[in-house]
Amino acid sequence: MIAALERCFRSPPEGTRAIVVHGDGSHFSAGLDLSTIAETTAAAGIHLSRAWHRAFEPIEHGQVPVIAVLQGAVIGGGLELAAAAHIRVAERRAYDALPEGARGIVVGGGGSVRLPRLIGTARMIDMMLTGRTYGAAEGAPLGCSPYVVADGQGLAKGIELAERMAANAVLSHFAIVQALPRIARADPETGLLMERLMAAIAVSDDEAKARLKAFLEK
Repeated sequence: MIAALERCFRSPPEGTRAIVVHGDGSHFSAGLDLSTIAETTAAAGIHLSRAWHRAFEPIEHGQVPVIAVLQGAVIGGGLELAAAAHIRVAERRAYDALPEGARGIVVGGGGSVRLPRLIGTARMIDMMLTGRTYGAAEGAPLGCSPYVVADGQGLAKGIELAERMAANAVLSHFAIVQALPRIARADPETGLLMERLMAAIAVSDDEAKARLKAFLEK
């Protein structure tokens, strides 16, 4: 499945303007099948982690915005996948968990980089050390999911947001999805320079000029 995710996000169908990822069934994802790593060597573990990194990188830094619709369990690698998306929509019965500490392992799908940006390093440490879980309502103000909807309504909300995004300009998507996260991580001077360049490129685009003209002319 990890290999399939990488193929999908590296080469989405032509004309794709937004992507919604959701679980088929009662849960989003229970994470890694632990039986596959019970006898893993260090070298194999590095290879496996790298495969997850390759799969999730084009989700975070791909061509289009990605929405993760979360229902039921969002555990371990499933939470790492959700963290790679740009927007998360959680149904009320969704819950986030990182049980790696109790299993003698640690996250390997990019969670140690992405999750602290969303919920803070101390909160992630707490989850991994104590097994603490966060329900959708509790986790929303902490940065887990900016949208919380009734059970069974997640996919509809995800599609609604995707349709709204699909109406945006292509170059705006590039600036928001690819440039903005890098600007946020850069030192202030570099970030401001990147912002100036992206702002200049975006406003000079023909699509932007047409949209601005249409707005001004009502």
